Amino acid sequence: MWTANMTTVVTSCLALLLTMFGVNMTAASAPDTNAGDEATIGKQSLLSSNHLSFGVTEILFNISSSTEYLRVQHTQVTVIRQSVLSHLQLLTTLIILENNRLETIGPFAFANFPKLSEIIISGNVALEDIGAFAFSNLPELTDIIITKSRNLRCIHPDAFRNLIKLKYLSISNTGLNSFPDFTKIYSTASGFLFDLHDNSHIMRIPANAFRGLCTQTIREILLTRNGIKEVASDAFNGTKIHRLYLRGNKQLTHIHPKAFVGSSGLTELSRWNSLCSHPKARDDVHFYRDHCSNSTSITCSPLPDEFNPCEDIMSATFLQILIWVISVLTLLGNGVVLLVLLGSRAKLTVPRFLMCHLAFADLCMGVYLVVIATVDVLTRGRYYDYAIDWQRGLGCSAAGFFTVFASELSVFTLTAITLERWHTITYALRLDRKIRLRHACIIMAAGWTFSLITAFLPTVGVSSYSKVSICLPMDVESVESQVYVVSLLLLNILAFFVVCSCYLSIYLTVHNPLSMPAHADTRVAKRMAILIFTDFICMAPISFFAISAALKLPLITVSESKLLLVLFYPINSCSNPFLYAFFTRTFRQDFFILSARFGMFKTRAQIYRTESSSCQQPAWISPKSSHVVLYSLANALSLDAK
Repeated sequence: MWTANMTTVVTSCLALLLTMFGVNMTAASAPDTNAGDEATIGKQSLLSSNHLSFGVTEILFNISSSTEYLRVQHTQVTVIRQSVLSHLQLLTTLIILENNRLETIGPFAFANFPKLSEIIISGNVALEDIGAFAFSNLPELTDIIITKSRNLRCIHPDAFRNLIKLKYLSISNTGLNSFPDFTKIYSTASGFLFDLHDNSHIMRIPANAFRGLCTQTIREILLTRNGIKEVASDAFNGTKIHRLYLRGNKQLTHIHPKAFVGSSGLTELSRWNSLCSHPKARDDVHFYRDHCSNSTSITCSPLPDEFNPCEDIMSATFLQILIWVISVLTLLGNGVVLLVLLGSRAKLTVPRFLMCHLAFADLCMGVYLVVIATVDVLTRGRYYDYAIDWQRGLGCSAAGFFTVFASELSVFTLTAITLERWHTITYALRLDRKIRLRHACIIMAAGWTFSLITAFLPTVGVSSYSKVSICLPMDVESVESQVYVVSLLLLNILAFFVVCSCYLSIYLTVHNPLSMPAHADTRVAKRMAILIFTDFICMAPISFFAISAALKLPLITVSESKLLLVLFYPINSCSNPFLYAFFTRTFRQDFFILSARFGMFKTRAQIYRTESSSCQQPAWISPKSSHVVLYSLANALSLDAK
């Protein structure tokens, strides 16, 4: 009896001792037969239970590959390296708990586990750093908790990478002295919760701190009880946040005015306690005052209005396509004209000189259209994130400057070309009244000065390029802005009537049945009708609607005005290379002769050289005047003969 009792006591004592040192008698006898869901590291044995483990100095490779739950607790391990756990491909939960000697979690330590969904690292008081790619390429990972590690000073910038299902990330009670890098996580999970609290050495939230954290709306960002003193400019850029908590940062004195630029969705910035939502929270006056009353609701701005609707720059799909077509045609057409004019060896005449300026002005219009189209592509579907940066930035001001300068210089040059043709035809026999190149230089110097001044005024407060996303001077709030916009429009209308009057005078001069056949007369009339029509459809709709808007009687919305911008506004810039250059025989001659210098179109170039030497054509001129000059000269010669 005594022997049996002693045996029982001894057995019980041994079992207790073995339990204290983490050895489960059943599991120890067959460590590899356990295909269960749990494993605990201890004393070089794999356990099926969650018993505490002591004395282990190294994580061994004999852990069953079928392990799904692993707890490393109370060990003497100092480093967790990549290779020791790599065979646990079925692992779903990993807990690193209260390992007082653990100093380093090495690079790739927990990387590339296909089923790992939860990682908890807690109470490891000696932990100092977490290496690169420690948490990377974990397609099923939803939760990471790092807490109670007061000596943790450094988390490598590449530690968190490609965690597409991550929904909860918590880092608390650490010794981190700088804000970790979360920009490569790229989570796509909805309802993301980010918790960074009680890290007293984190003093600053840097720019773009949360960009790349989650592509969906982040439900909550908790930044409570840290040592934060400053929130930098663009800190929340590129993020969608529902609620932001900054409670307990007693040293927080500066939130940059542009901290929330590029963010969206923020409805509450608060020091909110979750108990504040309780129906009886308001009954406790002291609690509500201390924890709830300083919550702040956020009103996002600017709110959508008639000038800034909540839409992309080019809202309609056909506009997105059309703006690229027109901008490419404008750039290519005017670029070719400039190349041919500047590369030609022919004498620089007044028409050539004026055409160079017209092509350059229209080329600037093409640059503006490409800028707008490019920004539209880059911000498509999320323009609201970039609206303030774009419209108030240097890019929009530069684009607006280009378009106003190009528009005014183009109108001025078109008017100068028309007046020069009218003057040449009207005074065809008065060589003493011929316009010389020096006269044209003075005229165009005045045109450049006028165009530069008109483009510069909105940058100094006379109207503004930042009013709308397409960067046109649509701000007419002040009297001087109204005067500026209306004056420009009236001057453009005046230029249109001057052009029409000159063409009418030219036609009446040419229209002489005695000296010109009827079919030639009709051809001239058709050519002039096309030129006037392109001017009219470019000028009339824009001037009409713009003047009504300038007088604060808008007839169309900004969204509808974008059709005018793309379809009517650049018509002249797109069509001028064809009407003034490509459709003229002399331009084609210059083009083929220039191409022949580079080994192309040699036969065509030789034909044009032969015809030119036999016919001795006059200097290259635009189609608005080529037939007209020839016919007027014919009329003059006919009168002399009589």
